[in-house]
Amino acid sequence: MNSAIDQTLITSLSGSWDGDLAIARTALGQARALVNAALVHLRARCSDANGVLAPALLDQNQLASYELAFCVADLGAADACVAYAAQVAAADALAPWAAAQFSAEAVKAVLGRLGSRPADYGLNARQIAECGLAIDDLGLAAHYLAAARMAELGRRLSAREGDFLPANLDGEKEIIRDTFRRFATAVVMPLAEGIHREDLDVPETILQPLREMGCFGISIPERYQGLQPDAGDDSLYMILVTEELSRGSLGAAGSLITRPEILARALMAGGTDAQRDHWLPRVASGETLCAISLTEPDYGSDLAAAKFRATRTDGGWLLNGGKTWCTFAGTASLILVLARTGSEAEGFRGLSLFLVEKPRTQGHGIDLTQPGGGRLSGRAIPTLGYRGMHSFDLAFEDYFVPDSHLLGGESGLGKGFYYTMNGLTGGRLQTSARAAGVMQAACEQAIGYARERKVFAQPIADYQLSQVKLSRMIATLQASRQFSYAVARLVDAGGGKMEASLVKLFACRAAEWVTREALQIHGGMGYAEEMPVSRYFVDARVLSIFEGAEETLALKVIARDLIANA
Repeated sequence: MNSAIDQTLITSLSGSWDGDLAIARTALGQARALVNAALVHLRARCSDANGVLAPALLDQNQLASYELAFCVADLGAADACVAYAAQVAAADALAPWAAAQFSAEAVKAVLGRLGSRPADYGLNARQIAECGLAIDDLGLAAHYLAAARMAELGRRLSAREGDFLPANLDGEKEIIRDTFRRFATAVVMPLAEGIHREDLDVPETILQPLREMGCFGISIPERYQGLQPDAGDDSLYMILVTEELSRGSLGAAGSLITRPEILARALMAGGTDAQRDHWLPRVASGETLCAISLTEPDYGSDLAAAKFRATRTDGGWLLNGGKTWCTFAGTASLILVLARTGSEAEGFRGLSLFLVEKPRTQGHGIDLTQPGGGRLSGRAIPTLGYRGMHSFDLAFEDYFVPDSHLLGGESGLGKGFYYTMNGLTGGRLQTSARAAGVMQAACEQAIGYARERKVFAQPIADYQLSQVKLSRMIATLQASRQFSYAVARLVDAGGGKMEASLVKLFACRAAEWVTREALQIHGGMGYAEEMPVSRYFVDARVLSIFEGAEETLALKVIARDLIANA
């Protein structure tokens, strides 16, 4: 590419990067106005005669609600990316370039969703077309979605190592991120393929160094011997560590601190002083590895319908029933179990949480009998990916738990659902970081392979289509990353519950697409198990399912909140 063309391609639309970001904000605002009009329409359509949202009416508008949730997620990711780019534009021109490109694509995606069935949103084709023309008049898409310009951005980004774009972190967080990145590269990555392909347990060669690094205390306050500041939450530490470990391996490292995160938040929300004093230091040190058991064979995201039963007995409770998808249940010596202590008619108000101790086991089976005859058995569920920690089907038969292990004691009865939701907010935010880590690894692998592999006597990386793919992949990764950072600040400020679901919705779907493109760049070799990218692809697929399935988050959490507040 000659220098004259090169210079033309890197010229901003308005004459300044700040000006282009302002144009991007305008385009996003115009698309958002259309989405807001659709939400207002759905509020009227789904409300009863008293103006109260009716679940039955919401269920009759599921497709529109689902698509609007993704519209808002795309726009939220673009907003976060533009805000980030404005902070670093003076230092790196590729950041606003990537943000503008991502914003232009996000707006097009939103208009496409709305345009597919306008009447469902209370809109008509003319309104959507006029909005699209107004956005086109800004010139954002014509400038940044031109093939040559997208390819040039991809060429420049893929020539970089590491983050591709500035991290925009303070010095302490840079050190933490770099420390765990080195650990993931040196320790996790060499073991990851063997763990995945042989479906092995996470080895002590990964667990013990992470204990020493304080990894399991990332979300636990300092007063309980964790690393979280006592003065207030700083979720960015958790996000950075999770992302780097997930870059090494989602199943063998990236999910190790998800369960401590959920347990710690539940204990901080509802645990007694004695429970916090006893369990949090042990979890923080990694002495006690934990699992979370919420899902039942017939009830996944619909926790309020859970039937798993805890009944009173002398000195405690007897647990009976089946649980499923309990990740890390074998290795864990503590399982946080959601059980029904009230009637089924009470719904979520009849649920409580129990701190269930068990011996640590290895392999794919569990078969434990208590001195009094209680039994816990289980088997690991064979899965496409996400191997290493193993997800178990569990069966409890009169398994005894003392009164001291009812979370919150007597005052915690019937509050398990609320404590669980406190934990899942952090878990969903963390899942967005897991998605970013997998995307980072996939981008790195795709770039490395594209440079080496020649097709028709030319490296794949030199072809325009490859460069366009890479620019879109990296821009999507950066949008996801910055979206999770922005939501982390909301959560730390005491809010962000809906937004944590929103960023999970976006990041997990993005990870599926990015890893798909990375595999495609590898061609036939991408389908071979010997290539790490095949693992990234099957690992990414689980992200939209756990910590709240995509459909449940979109319909029951995000859309319901958006429509109610329209």
